[in-house]
Amino acid sequence: MNSSHTSTLLREHDTASRDSVPGRAARLLARGPARVKSPGARWAVNVLAIAGAALIVWSSVIHLQLWADGYRSISVIGPLFLIQGVGGIALAVVLAVFRRVVLLAAGAVMMAATAAGLLLSAGIGLFGYTESLAVPYAMSSLVVEFASAAVLAAAAAILLAARPGSRPVRR
Repeated sequence: MNSSHTSTLLREHDTASRDSVPGRAARLLARGPARVKSPGARWAVNVLAIAGAALIVWSSVIHLQLWADGYRSISVIGPLFLIQGVGGIALAVVLAVFRRVVLLAAGAVMMAATAAGLLLSAGIGLFGYTESLAVPYAMSSLVVEFASAAVLAAAAAILLAARPGSRPVRR
């Protein structure tokens, strides 16, 4: 086979894979603030991502505290509190370091789902357990979780809406 023909085929394949829907989606989800043209948008995304990560840590600490205070003995709910506490801290660290759209969205979904779980538990019960919003940390947990979801969703929206700049130079 002709080597120039092979290189042409490889370039066509690379271009086709970059322009495919999964390729575009992957690039979009992997977008971070360094790829944004506007300095204001970069600054906003960085501040919102760090604030959102801090709020995730706050929610995780609340869940770990409640787990240690006795929620660990509640079937299903206890292990979920431990998973939310440890997983939330891990996600917050990764989010603060990398600040990618997919991580911002994952944090927003995690916090909204955590708040929804508390509201379901207080309203109709969840996994056979009914909570009250009058218990310690319930209201502060809801505020932190909804605020975190909103902050992270805003950061993701800014990243998705911002015009991409040139690729950052790696040295």
